[in-house]
Amino acid sequence: MKTDENKKRILIVEDEKPLLMAIKSKLKSKGYDVLWAEDGEKGLEMVKEEKLDLILLDILLPKKNGFEVLEELNEDGSKIPIIIISNSGQPVEIERALKLGVKDYLIKADFSPDEVVGKVEKTIGKGFLPVSEKQDVPKEEEYTKKESDSKKSVASKGASVLVVEDDGFLRGVIAQKLNREGFIVQSAIDAGEAFKSITKNKPQIILLDLILPGIDGYEILDRLKKEDSTKDIPVVVLSNLGQREDVDRAMSAGAVDYLIKANFTPGEIIQKVRDILKES
Repeated sequence: MKTDENKKRILIVEDEKPLLMAIKSKLKSKGYDVLWAEDGEKGLEMVKEEKLDLILLDILLPKKNGFEVLEELNEDGSKIPIIIISNSGQPVEIERALKLGVKDYLIKADFSPDEVVGKVEKTIGKGFLPVSEKQDVPKEEEYTKKESDSKKSVASKGASVLVVEDDGFLRGVIAQKLNREGFIVQSAIDAGEAFKSITKNKPQIILLDLILPGIDGYEILDRLKKEDSTKDIPVVVLSNLGQREDVDRAMSAGAVDYLIKANFTPGEIIQKVRDILKES
């Protein structure tokens, strides 16, 4: 493919044509040189053939999936930064991608092309060449924006949520999704921060991990349910522990629901929060 050597070059490996076109158009309008492939095999070929500054990589792809592409690039010793763009937001998949060296992980339902540009600029800087004329936004991108606006219009605006989670990446993903949906978000990584946050701004619902530094989630839940000021706050346990006894213990202690991280995307977690708040 013919490219401009003065521009930073990005390869998009994505088989959803409307999304590909929207991101491609936005990146080109910001001065980047954009290449693309619609399956994993072609993407790997292009990585070997082209000089690249960044790869935007989908996970679900024809021929070779994103994880296979990541593993092969690791074996080859590639140092090209990679940002995942995927429909799957399950924590186990995010963790697997991060272990394979990706710089960031974007969930398709949660981002706009503008946010992709922001992540790209944070990772490799601006596209170098100034753009004198704005390119027309393709119909696919207009559709993406309308869909995003529609989701925001039905957000649960103003409800406060406390996320008690010591995994910084997962905490950030959930908090970002909650913010986009109109919630007011507080975060804590341990019991001390959680109780300080509750005292300062009592939340309407709590998302609680069980494995935490120091005092664990079970004890936090027990304390919450013993105090008159907090006993009525609904608590949703969000944990990697999936044994029956773990679920029973948390539910007996007063949790309103128990979600196993590997089984739920951030979007599904937020829907659970919305449903519980409607019922309470």
